[in-house]
Amino acid sequence: MKLPKLTRRRFLALAGGSASLLAADAFGVEPNWIATRTVRLTKDAPTRRIVQFSDTHHKGDRAYLEGAVAKINALAPDYVFFTGDIIEEAKFLPEALEIFLGIKAPLYGVPGNHDYWSNADFKVIAKAFSAARGRWLLNETVLLDDGKINLIGAVCDRPDLIHPLPGVKNILLMHFPAWVKKLEGKKFDLLLAGHSHGGQVRIPFLGAPVVPYNVRPYDLGLYQTPSGPLYVNAGLGYLALEVRFNCRPEITVFEV
Repeated sequence: MKLPKLTRRRFLALAGGSASLLAADAFGVEPNWIATRTVRLTKDAPTRRIVQFSDTHHKGDRAYLEGAVAKINALAPDYVFFTGDIIEEAKFLPEALEIFLGIKAPLYGVPGNHDYWSNADFKVIAKAFSAARGRWLLNETVLLDDGKINLIGAVCDRPDLIHPLPGVKNILLMHFPAWVKKLEGKKFDLLLAGHSHGGQVRIPFLGAPVVPYNVRPYDLGLYQTPSGPLYVNAGLGYLALEVRFNCRPEITVFEV
């Protein structure tokens, strides 16, 4: 069969159609299409299921955040860990926390830079996380699973204050992925971070052309670092433009 001649007009029409499809995906599909990714961290049968979510940047889209909470609950986790940036504007904090309280598993979390910049009331956040049977951790630790897990929550400064404990599994929650370079060789069984949003737009074979500060080279996914395995979550919300391409919002399940 003879193929039609690829004229300049036909080429431009095809290119325009492809661009329209890509734009429709980036602005109309992926920003609300939450992915669930599973990371297994044990060769044996897992005994605990942990869910991480991050960077909600809640701006009033109640249905979207409620849908994310429903997905988290459907995974039946033992613990849920949040790695920062609940909001960008303080006026959205009450609604965000109300929705967070729908999470059925104990909820633990740390602040992100936008939680500071928005002047969010950390006392109110701490009260909500306590009501969710967890804790808002500000350079603090808590023992979970009958003392088998030492959960450490770091704020957005002073990584020198972070110390693992011997004889238990140490899990570190932090917001900035690049912080792993400041941990001075301290060893953890798992480090969880957010902040990067995965870049929101990822070019196939090239990755994210733009990411926030305190990210590189850890912009998305699982990395083996001198301080232990680091996972960087793509987040649920967005910065600046509500756009995502090749980088869906994410909930991560860890089987440990």
